[in-house]
Amino acid sequence: MSGTGFVPAVRLVAELVRPHPAPFSVSVFGAAVYAGGTVAATIVLGRIVDRVVLPVLDGDAELSGSSIAGWAALVLVVAVLRIAGVIARRYFAGMTSERASRHFRRGLARSYVDLPMSFHRRRAAGDLLAHVDADTEVAVDVLHPVPFSLAVVMMAVFAAISMLLVDPLLALVAFAVFPLLIGFNRIYTHRIEEPSILQQDGIGRVATVAHESLDGALVVKLLGRTDAEVERFAAEADALRGHRIRVGDLRAIFESVLDALPNLGIAAVIVIGAWRVDQGAATVGGLVQVASLFAVLAFPMRVLGFFLESVPTSLAAKRRLESVLHEPVPDRPSASVPGGEARLEVRGLCAGYDRVSVLDDVSFDVRPGEIVALVGATGSGKSTIVSALAGLLEPTAGSIRLGGVDLATLDPADRADLVRIAFQESFLFADSVASNVGLDRPGADDTEIGRVLTVARADEFVAALPDGAATVVGERGLTLSGGQRQRLALARAFVGEPRVVVLDDATSAVDAAIESEILDALRSVRSSDGTTVAPPSMLVVAHRLSTIRLADRVVFLRQGRVAGSGSHTELLADPDYLALATAYEQTEREA
Repeated sequence: MSGTGFVPAVRLVAELVRPHPAPFSVSVFGAAVYAGGTVAATIVLGRIVDRVVLPVLDGDAELSGSSIAGWAALVLVVAVLRIAGVIARRYFAGMTSERASRHFRRGLARSYVDLPMSFHRRRAAGDLLAHVDADTEVAVDVLHPVPFSLAVVMMAVFAAISMLLVDPLLALVAFAVFPLLIGFNRIYTHRIEEPSILQQDGIGRVATVAHESLDGALVVKLLGRTDAEVERFAAEADALRGHRIRVGDLRAIFESVLDALPNLGIAAVIVIGAWRVDQGAATVGGLVQVASLFAVLAFPMRVLGFFLESVPTSLAAKRRLESVLHEPVPDRPSASVPGGEARLEVRGLCAGYDRVSVLDDVSFDVRPGEIVALVGATGSGKSTIVSALAGLLEPTAGSIRLGGVDLATLDPADRADLVRIAFQESFLFADSVASNVGLDRPGADDTEIGRVLTVARADEFVAALPDGAATVVGERGLTLSGGQRQRLALARAFVGEPRVVVLDDATSAVDAAIESEILDALRSVRSSDGTTVAPPSMLVVAHRLSTIRLADRVVFLRQGRVAGSGSHTELLADPDYLALATAYEQTEREA
């Protein structure tokens, strides 16, 4: 049996409960109280049969009121013990399970935030969502029956002692069924391991397809891909259904046998026990006690079976979670950029995706307050440079420095404050305009938000909204036009005093006149209190000739390398740049 034997099961439970020893210990203690109370109840029942019921039926004794009260009190005490044990076991077992689930989810949240973008590019969003939801729930499912399963072991020990004291032969008959249960469980756990793993993987694939279809609903409808997406989802769902049916079939067989074997054992105990009573080797009360013990063990054995069948699926889910939790998280750097003007320096930058090189020894500077246009044909590496600046892509060689400090040595939060990125696709939350612009940054009060809205030339259309800056935009900002979304994203990038602002074609939906006004406003930027501050350096990924002409300098990229740097007029001497500029000009005329 691979991976789902006794030792892996114990190790799994130990790892889950190690951070939460107190509630688990109380639940186990409650299980022990319940086990002891259950066995005690059968002993009391046997004594009542021998000392009360049979003598009264035979007419050999009469019970006094005090005797009846005494036996009733004993039954009540045993019942209270069992109830207290059940309450403690269930409540604290549930607490342990919920805390273990919370532990996993917190670990996943930290990993998702701290892991680099290279990890997120490897993993589908639907799979990551499945980890937080389905995998976390399944991983801790094994904890629910653990205290009761331990109670079964305790009950079996107590019951064995009790049965041996009543009649060793009856005890032997009663416990002969347990090796059969253990052997059958070994076969079951071996058979169910593979379909359990496939089932958990299938949940991730279904979630991935659903996420892609819903997230790209607009594209799906525009391209007429509705039927294809339905078929793709149906195929993954059908595969998951097949894995779950296979698991269900195995579970049904296992549970049926688990139900049948204890009942067969009870029948054997009654038949052989009646013969032993007839031989005078056992009493009727003893037979009732043994049969009652086996009867009360039947349901707990069912719970033990649930624990055993939960182990393979919980192990599979836990392995999927560990594939995220065991990912190495880079250390958080703590360098800082000194105050004052800071030059952006890109030196020997090399980067790419999945071992495919895109940038090759790229070097250029952006002086404080300078606007530099990054120009190049499609695939020349412009967006790759932006991703490297934002920390979304780790360079394979070279460095990016701001004020002489390597950006890789900055804390991600500090880096995000110093280098602001605005992309062509502007993502807005389903929140107010003010919240989307300020993002709860320190100092992002109403005055500051009003200032950056003015700089981004978004103040007029925001004022025209029903509740002004308090207006809640729809999901992803779809209640606004493309140009309005881009201007809000620009305003978000200008909040505070960033040293560098990078616009990755972030003004493509804004007309040239407004774009010129925005860049002019940035050249004479003022803080929220009205004082003039040093304007940020700007790196603009440009695809329009009007944007290129507004820049102080142009960096021309060709096939992942810097082919030239200078003014737009100077670079026109390069035939490749001239051809690109001509194409841009023709596109603008046609537009």
